Amino acid sequence: MTDIRDRIERRFERLAAFICRRHWLVLAGVAVVAAGFASGVPLLTIDTSNEAFLHPDDPILTQYSAFKDQFGRDDIIVVAVEPKQLFTPDTLARIKALHDALAAGVPHLNDINSMVNARNTYGEGDVLVVDDLLRQWPETPEEMAALRARILANPLYINQLVSADASLTTIVIEIDAFSRAGSGAGEIDDALAGFDDEGPPALERTPLSDVENRETVEAVQAILDTYGSEDFRLYMAGTPTVTEALKRALQSDMGLFMLLAVAGIGLCLLVMFRRVVGVVLPLLVVALTLVSTLGLMGHAGVAVKVPTVILPSFLLAVGVGAAVHVLAIFFQHLGRSEDRQGAIIHALGHSGLAIVMTSLTTAAGLGSFAAAEVAPIADLGLFASLGVLISLGYTVVLLPALLVVIPVRPHRRPAEAGPSPMDRLMDRVAAFSTGNARAIVVVSVVLIAVFLTSAGQLRFTHDILSWLPEEWPVLQATRKIDRDLRGSVVLEVLLDTGRENGLYDRDILVGLDSLARELEGLDRDGLFVGKATSVADILKEIHQALNENRPEYHAIPENPALIPQEFLLFENSGSDDLQNVIDSQFRTARFTVRVPWRDTLEYVPLIRDIEQRFRATFGSDADFTMTGIMSLFGRTLDAAIRSMAKSYLIAFAVITLMMIVLIGNLKLGLASMLPNLTPIVVTVGLMWWAGIPLNMFTMLVGSIAIGLAVDDTIHFMHNFRRYFAETGDVRDAVGRTLHTAGRAMLVTSVVLAVGFYIFLFASLNNVIQFGLLTGTAIVLALLGNFLLAPALMVLLNPAAAGARPAPDYMEDVA
Repeated sequence: MTDIRDRIERRFERLAAFICRRHWLVLAGVAVVAAGFASGVPLLTIDTSNEAFLHPDDPILTQYSAFKDQFGRDDIIVVAVEPKQLFTPDTLARIKALHDALAAGVPHLNDINSMVNARNTYGEGDVLVVDDLLRQWPETPEEMAALRARILANPLYINQLVSADASLTTIVIEIDAFSRAGSGAGEIDDALAGFDDEGPPALERTPLSDVENRETVEAVQAILDTYGSEDFRLYMAGTPTVTEALKRALQSDMGLFMLLAVAGIGLCLLVMFRRVVGVVLPLLVVALTLVSTLGLMGHAGVAVKVPTVILPSFLLAVGVGAAVHVLAIFFQHLGRSEDRQGAIIHALGHSGLAIVMTSLTTAAGLGSFAAAEVAPIADLGLFASLGVLISLGYTVVLLPALLVVIPVRPHRRPAEAGPSPMDRLMDRVAAFSTGNARAIVVVSVVLIAVFLTSAGQLRFTHDILSWLPEEWPVLQATRKIDRDLRGSVVLEVLLDTGRENGLYDRDILVGLDSLARELEGLDRDGLFVGKATSVADILKEIHQALNENRPEYHAIPENPALIPQEFLLFENSGSDDLQNVIDSQFRTARFTVRVPWRDTLEYVPLIRDIEQRFRATFGSDADFTMTGIMSLFGRTLDAAIRSMAKSYLIAFAVITLMMIVLIGNLKLGLASMLPNLTPIVVTVGLMWWAGIPLNMFTMLVGSIAIGLAVDDTIHFMHNFRRYFAETGDVRDAVGRTLHTAGRAMLVTSVVLAVGFYIFLFASLNNVIQFGLLTGTAIVLALLGNFLLAPALMVLLNPAAAGARPAPDYMEDVA
């Protein structure tokens, strides 16, 4: 194994010599490759939609797309209006003005509903009338009182049109489910009105884009800003609004993160190398890495999604590590020999194998997410690992060529100056870690046991709303609507009777109605069903209207023969509201359940309960499918949990195997994983103590941190093996390792920690938590490699750990 490693190191030396001779050719080739990658950057898009969390072929997403194709979007924009008094002429006039402004000024609008045009079904003699609620404007106090009574007497209006206490009313905005830009979809839909709901099968329909969603939300907000006042408070909520708020935060944070990352990394490099070239060259490598990786995403048609927002600053922090190790050895050798090309060849021969292995282990840690069932996590795993490998390529090929071209002067430290502060620090670390080996290992094992117990109590969550700061208007609006209007998130159930006109079956309709009433009484520790509606509610309205508007007839007709007749009368009245809840064949019905926005984990038992109730009610008489935003949340949660378990297992197994291969010894390879696992276990355990949940971001900490932490272990073991083979003394080998690789390990860890701690300046809580935990894990990993790794080498090589005169490390690093 030693011979193989030596041969690989000689090959790196020959590669460096070739690059030195052909440096202009190499630079030209790199420029062409980088330009090819960079051409994809303008093609990048941002997608923060809920659908973006799942792969396009995910069965749940496929069902949801089919639902939207049939019934439109269920993730609506809700505008809650809170006047001083709702039922006054002035308030109604202001609501109508706002309604008309929204109807005229909001792009991509599919439908809008409020008190102005809410369905009002009533009978006049034997005639069924379906009209707008405010078609006859109330002009007298008596008419206003009658309007109030009529609204509060209609169960369908309560918690949909108005709150139960009549303090709030709503304007519900349904935006287009599919983009009409350049597809002619709008004209085709209009031409097919009244025919097959599904349209021609060949029609290509794309979901509304992020740009179109933004245009809609911004237009609504601009109108609300115009009409809102202290005595006419307006609140905007709904999934499109939350999505747009997330996207704005991500766009703003990406620029801030990159600026802070460049500044922090540049400062760390300047402190270490004390020369401008030591700052510029690593930053150039990571800048090209970032542009190349983002360009690759653009060429692949992969959008930037919520978790992938960390990718740019992550690559800036991670990509600099390999360059730092090469430059550290280069500057040390240049200071001794003043032979620039010799220093380049020595640096690449010395560190080439180690940086290849560290890049591969980091890529393995990240790549473990590439097969994740959560689409943005898979994207992050794939492109972050590709970015690490691209960075490796630029470090090995571009960096040596630039060192040939750019003038670099050697820095010599005068002999009389004595050891530097860095040297004295490394001396103390080496002495402490080798002199207290047993105690360090015992403390580490105890820490693993304690924090592993804490980590086992963590639970996974998926609550996008909790990512937002408390003061954000969209968060406050959502909570108000959840409280006063009983919910802002929906679960859709599609009931398929399996036959045309199956919804004329009275038993089916009674079943839907009884389920709605059951569910509206459900409350699971604060997670309640605020509203449950279906086609049965429309039929009850019709039946009441055809029976002199008497409240006791607000029910499913006792005579099944009346059902098709009453539906026909409703359709002939001119209303098209039936198409929002059933298909054109009266075969499939939409059952909508509205609940407050909660952690998705709380939805899982509710969804299971609703499934059981549907199965018990309909048995084999009908099939049903769960869909809607709530089902997407549930599927995302399930996929994330499975992805986390799978990726952690893959990352640990692959990295352990690579460590064994690199070190060439099974016992040492397994032991070397202890300094990497300890900081991960401690960090995850700290999450429980700090009350930080596992979510889409914090689940990444373990795999990313182990991929990064093992880099320092590889550099430590790579250099320790070299020096131990020369001297046969553990303490001497540890000291020499810390005085050479240890310097770069310290700087790269500080750079990485700073690169992740900048996420503390993020707008979103989940990004802040991710940055805090990952930065902390990297600091703990550095301590593990400075303390625990040397201690393990002492205990595993007791015969070679005897006391010897302290070596003069300064001869090696002068």
